[in-house]
Amino acid sequence: MQTNQFKGVLIMMVTVLVWGGMFPVAKDALLTVDAFWLSSIRYTIAALAFAGILRWREGPGALGYRGRFLKATFYGVIGFSGFSILVFVGLAHTRPEHAAIIMSLQTPIAAFLHWVLRGTRPANYTLGCVSVAIVGVLMVVTKGDLAATFSGDTIVGDLIVFIAALSWITYTIGAVSFPGWSALRFTTLTCLPGTVGIFVLTGLATLAGYASVPALATVTAVGWEIVYLSVFAIVLAVLFWNMAIGYMGALNTMLLGNLVPVVTFAIRILQGHRFETIELAGAGLVVAALIANNLYLRGRIAAPAG
Repeated sequence: MQTNQFKGVLIMMVTVLVWGGMFPVAKDALLTVDAFWLSSIRYTIAALAFAGILRWREGPGALGYRGRFLKATFYGVIGFSGFSILVFVGLAHTRPEHAAIIMSLQTPIAAFLHWVLRGTRPANYTLGCVSVAIVGVLMVVTKGDLAATFSGDTIVGDLIVFIAALSWITYTIGAVSFPGWSALRFTTLTCLPGTVGIFVLTGLATLAGYASVPALATVTAVGWEIVYLSVFAIVLAVLFWNMAIGYMGALNTMLLGNLVPVVTFAIRILQGHRFETIELAGAGLVVAALIANNLYLRGRIAAPAG
């Protein structure tokens, strides 16, 4: 058991480092390739990789939808098409650390959605942690100056990233409606139609003048960023996430996942960005609140029924 826990921690730390670096890397790539074409390129690579891995691990039959194509397409379009394009469009207008902090709120947001949609009210402790986390996000985003925040372009990007987070939460919740499918199969068979959806949206955006077809030399110029964003941030990180859950459980995995914003902030500091004290304090509040809630949930599960 200890060996599995150790393996899970090591694997998850790789995922944390990769996802923590995703937003700064994507921000740089978006200076050269627009959000639509960057999403199209990276998800084409990821979808082909997932299909190959699924065929290798579970056999050719696992690539069949067996009557679930429309449902898989629905969640694939929401999860991959919606999330990928929205998060990159938002990131083009905001800062990497803002995107990382907002995306870290997915778990508490999901708890609220369960409350609204299914009547499952979160515990008071969880609600308190979520409130603290929201305060922390506002500290990072506004730097204590609401007027300046809403007068700039950054708030628009933050809102778009938030909508992207909602898209991914919807996709994640949809996974439970595919009983009998492994995590790898669900990921692959939703990623494939989701990638087609990305291409459709990219085509429409290009025709409307919101996106432009990048030249081969332009794509080559951000080649390593594309490899990072597709092979590492999608394929490797998702597979490692699932492996970590198998080794040490979902709650422990999510506990380490809360460190992603910390990595993003560290990278930004190494890049020369200087944060104000209120930004660092807000980020600390978010991470502390999420970790506290995770530990609370672990305690509730571990406690014997009385």
